[in-house]
Parts: sequence; structure tokens; C-alpha cells
Amino acid sequence: MSPIIHVAVIGAGPAGLAAVANALAHGAQVTCIDANDQPGGQYWRHRLEQPGAPTDSTGHHDWSTYLLLRAAFDQGLAEGTLTHLPNTQVWMAQQQEDGRITLQLTSATAAGAQAQVAALSVDRLVVATGAYDRQIPIPGWDLPGVMTAGAVQALIKGQGVLAGQKVVLAGTGPFLLPVASNVAHAGGTVAAICESADLSGWLKHPTAPLAVPAKGIEGAEYAWDLLRHRIPYKRRTVITKIHGTDTVEAVSIARTDKTGKIIAGSEERIENVDCVGLGFGFTTQLELLTAFGVATHVDVDGSLVADVDEFQLTSGANILAAGEVTGIGGAALAVAEGTVAGYRAALHAGQAPQRSEVAKELKTISRHRAFARAMHQAHPVPDYWGENLEADTVVCRCEEVTAGEIIQARDELKAVDARSIKSTTRAGMGWCQGRVCGYAASCLATGGDKHERFAHSVANTYKRPVSIPVPLGEIADLEDSPKE
Repeated sequence: MSPIIHVAVIGAGPAGLAAVANALAHGAQVTCIDANDQPGGQYWRHRLEQPGAPTDSTGHHDWSTYLLLRAAFDQGLAEGTLTHLPNTQVWMAQQQEDGRITLQLTSATAAGAQAQVAALSVDRLVVATGAYDRQIPIPGWDLPGVMTAGAVQALIKGQGVLAGQKVVLAGTGPFLLPVASNVAHAGGTVAAICESADLSGWLKHPTAPLAVPAKGIEGAEYAWDLLRHRIPYKRRTVITKIHGTDTVEAVSIARTDKTGKIIAGSEERIENVDCVGLGFGFTTQLELLTAFGVATHVDVDGSLVADVDEFQLTSGANILAAGEVTGIGGAALAVAEGTVAGYRAALHAGQAPQRSEVAKELKTISRHRAFARAMHQAHPVPDYWGENLEADTVVCRCEEVTAGEIIQARDELKAVDARSIKSTTRAGMGWCQGRVCGYAASCLATGGDKHERFAHSVANTYKRPVSIPVPLGEIADLEDSPKE
């Protein structure tokens, strides 16, 4: 009788939950490690669950999918085939000579708290760590009241709290629409959605949306919300400056031409704003995968993503990836990839994966990947932002490094990638380790070159043996950590 395969899944969002469910369905013993206190990830983030009370599905799409995956998750817990480690993060991952993978774990809660398990050794690893909002600096973006669009949504979904009563959302991409809908349904006012793209890019890919009709239905629902709540949707419009003394008070916006240049005379000021949500797409959370040295590439949207084969296997033995870490594409794509990864991870050595086992999911992946490529090309990060920066605009908020300092280091010290910028200016050396400023610093360092030099610079921001801040005591105790 073959030994039971032990699979670790990092992340309990759409991809992670699907990987857990299908690995369990194929006989694996699974450990799910998640930084949050309950499953769902960002997409299905919801209020803290109460015993005996139904979970709140307000503001969610695909909730029935979540309930199905959650039922499999809970069944695994009840049967003892699944171990759930909430509020837990992996701070270091290593592959042993026998192919097994060792994970060093730490608490994701208050400093000094201990993780349930200090270290874990598994046969297979599925990385489904997702992504976070990509940010680019705007004069005034360091004022209190300015946050990521994802943070605005997370407060509503997770705590039922509005980040502000009058909100301006700006950036690019369809994600701004559900955030606006969430704000409106929670009782807030969305003064404007400033979409930097003109949306004509969709005309170049007419068949991609047709292949995923659910996206069209979802878009129609958001369009109705905009009409019903009278939310202005301004195409080819950007925030040029955020105003305020101790907090956000107003924003200046302007129209841009086809080249991204601001059109003179189009400036407009929106007063009495107390919250600004910014989102320019997403950045993949890839630190654990790059620690293994797996193959990566820069995707259409500028994100560094993991290379995977048809069954979500990376170039590293026994290491799989699913969801946004393989390319930003939404929850339906993440669920399909997680399902495939869970199946592949549960197979014993020598067992060949069969396409027939996951034929439906492979078809879904193909269609949604095509849609994602079209989406990224229709909603590129605008080129205007570097020219709009003032010398004293803060780029690295942790270390308070300004655009002027980064540009000076680039031009005078030849610091032409994120790593050298970090060494010369401290940009990216703070608590977030470049997660917020890494993209912008790379763009400024490479002079806006989005090709080979930019890709090299982006890759360098991910290379770190310790993936998250961790107490020195846990590093000191490393040799004594028990392996479950």
C-alpha cells in the first residue's frame, strides 16, 4: 500500500481552498497554512464567523463556490485529514535532498506570539499566496485616508467598516468597480472612479470576453450599481494630487490624451474627500517561490509570475503554484488552477497525471487566461505618473525616500535597478520590504524601461531568504525547531 502523500497548501483564498478540496478528494493528508484567522482570502473575506450563525455573503460573487469548497474544507477537518493553521505565515522554505520540503512557520498576529507549529516537513507544496494591490506614488498619497482599493474593500467585507464617507477611487482595471459597489452598498458616497485607461484596448480582443460570459454578467451588475448610485465613471482620468494637512481633504484630477499626457485645462478639484482608494492592478506574492529558485517570467501586466506546466507544477520538484502567483486573472481562474494543483499534488511518485481528471478545469484555465491577457492590455499602468511626481513626493513610505532621491541615485550613482536603489537610498528596506514601493522604485530606476532591465529589477525585489519580518529569536532557535 502506497504511503499517504502529505501536501501543504499556503493560502486559503479561492486557489488555496480549491487545492485543499481536490487534494483531500484524491486521498492526500493536507495542511493548510493561512495568514488570516478564517478561510476565504481577500476575495471571500467576510465577518468573523460565529458558532451556529450563517456566514454573511453580502457583497460577494461566486458565494456558492465558496460554500462548496468550505464544505470540503470542514469535512477534512472533521475527518482529521486536514490540519488548518490560521494566523500563520511561512518565513522560510527549503527543499531537502530527498525532495521533501521544510517550512519554517511564524505567527501572523502580534509580535511575540507563537505559531501552533514551528516547522513542517511535507511531500508536496502548493503555493497559493495570491497578490496585493500594486501602488504607484502620487503627490500626497502618504496622507492619512489614502489606502489601497483592496484595503477599502477589506474593511467593508471583514469588519463592515467604511474607510470614509466620501471616497474617490483611482487607478486602472475592473477591480475598481466592485470596490465602488461595496462602498455604495455600505452607505458611503463614491465621488468618482478615475480610470486611467480609455477602454479601447478591449476592441482588440473581442472574443476574449465572449468566452467567459460570467464576466459580462458581473460587469453588467456593476454598471447598474454605478447608475443606481449615480457614481461618475471617468475614463482616461487620473489623480494629479491629493490635498490635505493632517488627512485627505480634496483631490485634483485631470484628463489625459492618448499618449498619457495630461490635457491642459482639464483639471478639476473634488472637495470634501476623506478617503482615496488607489489600485493599479496587482503584484504577485512570490517570495516563497523565488526562494526555491523556480522559473519565472514577467507577465503582460508587468507582474513577475511563476512558470507552471499544464498541471500547475513549477520548475521545482514537488512545488506547485496556483492562482494569482501564476498570473493575475481573478477568482474563477484561481479556483480552476487550485483544483488542478490539488489533484497533481496528491499523486504518488511515478503516477502520470491524466488530463481527463481535470478536463473541465483545463478548459476554464485556457479561457480565463485569454481574458486576463486582454484585460491587462486594455488596462495598462499609465505612463503619466513618473512625469507627474514632484521631487519631494514620497515613494518609499517605510523609509520616507522621495522621488527626487531615487532619481538622483539613478542619474548620479548609476543605481539602475531596485536592489542598487535600495542600497543607495534605503527605498524598499523598511517593514514591507518593497512590497508597496518595489514596482515604482524599479520603474524609476530603469527610466521606465518595461523590458529586460525592468524585469531584472523586479525579480531582484523578490529575492530574499527570509520572506517576511520574523523575530530574531525564531531564527536563533532554527536548529531546535521540531518537524511535524
